[in-house]
Amino acid sequence: MTAVLAEIVSLVAPPACPACRAPLSGAVLRLCPSCAGAMPWLPRRACPRCALPAHADRSCPAAGAAFARAWSPVAYDGVARELVGALKFRGAIPLAGLMAAQIAANLPADLRAALRSGAFALVPVPPQPRRRRSRGFDPAGALAGSLAARAGVALAPCLRRRDHGPRAAGMGRAARRAAGRLVVELRAPAPRRALLVDDVHTTGATLDACARALRAGGCAEVVAVSYARTL
Repeated sequence: MTAVLAEIVSLVAPPACPACRAPLSGAVLRLCPSCAGAMPWLPRRACPRCALPAHADRSCPAAGAAFARAWSPVAYDGVARELVGALKFRGAIPLAGLMAAQIAANLPADLRAALRSGAFALVPVPPQPRRRRSRGFDPAGALAGSLAARAGVALAPCLRRRDHGPRAAGMGRAARRAAGRLVVELRAPAPRRALLVDDVHTTGATLDACARALRAGGCAEVVAVSYARTL
């Protein structure tokens, strides 16, 4: 019901910028010129393992991760943070299409070619069941679905979570990676190669848990693609 109401409101409410809510002319979902110009795009040259532009401590935080590569188009800051918040906490589901378009437009050439060839299936990072019920929709699932439709590739929602812990917001790296906090398992066969899709890449703990479940199920390669990367 939450998802249906969000869709209805998005159709009947006066068009506004989803980031700053300034009025817009026309009904096409887009950013206002000010917010479009303030998007915190990440540089093309970033660490292929963790997607960070630089390592403050000179060691890659994803050195032992089960995913082979990670990439995000924007930093989790400013306008991008507002978009993620609107999708996750205000039910602005149509934003998944805008965010997917920004991912697709900036995807590295080799990943774009691999998607077009059908080498990867898109696997959304699963939500906790109670969070899915409270929101009425799945943000990462909406983002992955929009990206799959745009790229014309298969969507493989083959993962599920079994943990019921508190929200990770505000947790440090050690707490996020504590044993038992994340319990991810397969609910369907894993694809041969997976593009794991999430809204935000923070410490990489959730992506790593998902990648380990996929690898344990026979997935030969996992690439983590998130809309925004926490710096």
